[in-house]
Amino acid sequence: MNQHDAAPVLHESLERRFELVSPLRRLPVDAVVVVHHHNAIGAEVWFEAREFGTGDLGRGDDGRVEETGFVEQLFQNRARRLPVVVVLAVEQHYAEPVEAEKVIYNGAIPGMLRSLDPHSNFFDPKSFALLREEQRGRYYGVGMTVTPRDGKTIVLAPFVGSPAYKAGLRPGDVIVQVDETPTDNLTTTEVAELLKGPKGTTVRILVLREGDPEPLPFMIVRDEIPRLSIEHAFRIAPDVGYIRIASFNETTSKELRDQLEEMQTGTLKGLVLDLRNNPGGLLAEGVNVADVFLQRGQLIVSHRGRASREKRYFATRGNRGQNFPLVVLINRFTASAAEIVSGAVQDHDRGLIVGEASFGKGLVQTVYPLSENTGLALTTAKYYTPSGRLIQREYSGVSLYDYFNNKENKDNGGSGRTDVRTTDSGRPVYGGGGISPDAEIPERQLNRFQESLVRSYAFFNFARRYLAEHKTIPSDFEVADAVQDRFRQFLQEEKISFTEAELMENQTYIRNSIKMELVLSVFGMNEAYKLEAAADPQIQKAIELLPQAAALLENAKQMMARKEIQ
Repeated sequence: MNQHDAAPVLHESLERRFELVSPLRRLPVDAVVVVHHHNAIGAEVWFEAREFGTGDLGRGDDGRVEETGFVEQLFQNRARRLPVVVVLAVEQHYAEPVEAEKVIYNGAIPGMLRSLDPHSNFFDPKSFALLREEQRGRYYGVGMTVTPRDGKTIVLAPFVGSPAYKAGLRPGDVIVQVDETPTDNLTTTEVAELLKGPKGTTVRILVLREGDPEPLPFMIVRDEIPRLSIEHAFRIAPDVGYIRIASFNETTSKELRDQLEEMQTGTLKGLVLDLRNNPGGLLAEGVNVADVFLQRGQLIVSHRGRASREKRYFATRGNRGQNFPLVVLINRFTASAAEIVSGAVQDHDRGLIVGEASFGKGLVQTVYPLSENTGLALTTAKYYTPSGRLIQREYSGVSLYDYFNNKENKDNGGSGRTDVRTTDSGRPVYGGGGISPDAEIPERQLNRFQESLVRSYAFFNFARRYLAEHKTIPSDFEVADAVQDRFRQFLQEEKISFTEAELMENQTYIRNSIKMELVLSVFGMNEAYKLEAAADPQIQKAIELLPQAAALLENAKQMMARKEIQ
């Protein structure tokens, strides 16, 4: 009997096992059903979905897709059982032992979704739990950012006011043990999971610190840690506010309103809203944030898909007369909900968009809970700005690497695009490739010597060394010549190459970077970021352009008034 003759026997033996298949192994079909019913473009997945009939897609009380109606039709036909049969065949006969979870979570379902679009995504139980944590805007733990460095997990920065901050953990501390678990063979993600736990429980953290010969123990009581989407908010000038939104979760619009109230917007002559590197998040919160700046009744965004009618979102509360000049900062990693805000502000001439062309993600994902505590983020619609622009850029024929690194989206001015629309005042704007800025300002570029210092973590490690020798710095600390001389000595000790000419040419950059790292270690991220913002050319240019934003807003008001009279 040759291998071809044996294939039907293998198939039949797997078919006989089908009725005993666990929910985990039926998960690929669960995902296929959701894709067939809800995918925005009606893609055919693995086999002809149109032949499956029209049974109903059942959903349980917890939102999980249930195997009723349409799903039952899948399991009643041999050909339609193919995904599970393939998983069983691999699990039973592959040359090496395989885990069903690995085959399904890392292969079968992600492989299917990659044939649809770059943004439909499958979440295994751990990643799905993390997604929900990020959307809720809170978790329970000690409150600090950790990062891998030289094969170890180090503290990047504790959040000001968090249990970790109050306990005295510092940037650069090397975490060597959490409770009874050494961290030698753990990834940073695994260490981070050990630090989380129920509110009120105690965790023992053992760290190595520069200048201390023995490991330092810290007993920390876990607490609720807000995962704030607004990273920084302060007056960057006496009459100018600055707010940086890092993502859009369930608390973003409330955070924004609270911060604006604290800033006393009635006395502001302008606001810089920084959406750079913001990947988006919840559609509803993108709408709510745009609502804060627009007039009541203005269209914010609309979306429609194959299985959903057009839905339009309007400003329901409005800015309530707070028409301060607004500049929105974007770059090539500004995406999704952040582009909804940018597009609405631009189309209604509410503010000036400054920076670089945004990412260009105009696809809406709906998250479906599946069995086994997994989830599926499926593209169910495309969204359009108030002027009718589709922001999504082309992804067919582009590798995922090039797509997500935004290599082809260099058309900041919009030339070459065929989808041309107009703002409320008649300015041309372009669809099909992200949001083009009204004023293009390139990001700061480091020279070769500066890059070498950053790659070697020179400033981060010097701050650890300096604080081991001096313990702290005063609030009015400045980098004097003696500190810079100590930095030169540090570079020699660490065998980081330099020339005296390079040190002289980059003196301002070196002094600013040393000060920022020391302020971060002693006074926290907020104070350090104020220094960074003062040295950021895009932020400073945004402040300079506030009068232009005011003129744009006034011109739009006059244009709309004339239209109402006509």
